[in-house]
Amino acid sequence: MFNCHEAWVHQLGALGYALDIIVGLKGAYKATWDKQMRPVPSHSRLVSLPEALRSPTRYYCIITHNITDLLDVKSRPEPRLIVLHSTLEGRIIEEKSSVPPEKMRQTLSKYLELVGGHAVAGTMLKAQSWGFPEDIVVVGVEPGDYPQYLGQEACGLRICNFIESRKKILLWDFHEKTFDGIPVRLVGHNPNMKGVAASQSWDHLKKLLQSHRFYIHTADPKLEDGFNMATLEAMAAGMPVLGNRHPSSPVRHGMSGFLSDEPDELRKYAEILLADRELAIRMGLEARKTVVERFSMSRFREAFLTSIETARRKWQNRKANPLDTKTASTSAFQETHQALDP
Repeated sequence: MFNCHEAWVHQLGALGYALDIIVGLKGAYKATWDKQMRPVPSHSRLVSLPEALRSPTRYYCIITHNITDLLDVKSRPEPRLIVLHSTLEGRIIEEKSSVPPEKMRQTLSKYLELVGGHAVAGTMLKAQSWGFPEDIVVVGVEPGDYPQYLGQEACGLRICNFIESRKKILLWDFHEKTFDGIPVRLVGHNPNMKGVAASQSWDHLKKLLQSHRFYIHTADPKLEDGFNMATLEAMAAGMPVLGNRHPSSPVRHGMSGFLSDEPDELRKYAEILLADRELAIRMGLEARKTVVERFSMSRFREAFLTSIETARRKWQNRKANPLDTKTASTSAFQETHQALDP
């Protein structure tokens, strides 16, 4: 499997497989596994892409996270799937791509059909964005991993990497208008933002979730979901959540947090929680219940194992073999490959 985001990859330790995790990828923020985010999953080893491509291991499945990953493993003879972590429109904004969304959808769909690949979307929004509604597997979080919530610091918390390239996606103007003058701690790899740093370790991250008064998540409903993995981790830790109104938000307004599209109104809710620690604790308990009911690790494990079996079935029925240069289907494969990676 390719490393994409340590928190997401770490949960795959629950699948029960031995894992080869490819690190040192071009464009990655760190050359190896980022232990500030998560420890390396048990029963796994870190390998380079050349090592993975040369490996004599017969892998049960290859897990990719973007088109570049998918193309990098074209020579491997195993089933493969791609996990769609972002909307297509959001990805285009982040990468400043000039490729029309519909062309990218059609080309990726054709490529997967030819090589017997399988797409798994992290949410319904992402599935609809890319045009792959067949298989949706939402992340899982284990509340037992987090210490009892205390909320003793009258300060909000937001965890996010590379905000500068994602401001439109994250409704950052709305965030800044709402929380201007409100004590909020930003955590993550954001080299251009003064005073903002990533957590020192997973244990340190847990302490931040345990101690801060509320968590913040804002996102454009057309480009990103009303939650991400950090939001669910905050809820699992027992934190109430503040954010804009979003159709996919797991927050129940007035119960597990507060939602509003008006900066002044959301700001008032923040001030209420800053002044009332006991209210934050009560709302955080409701947030934790939501994670237990809707985002359990057992549900994620069962769903993703099913996705792997789907990928294996599609691989057996693939139309093109990239290594067989004699077939007409391979010519179609090569044309599609060039369209994805000109």
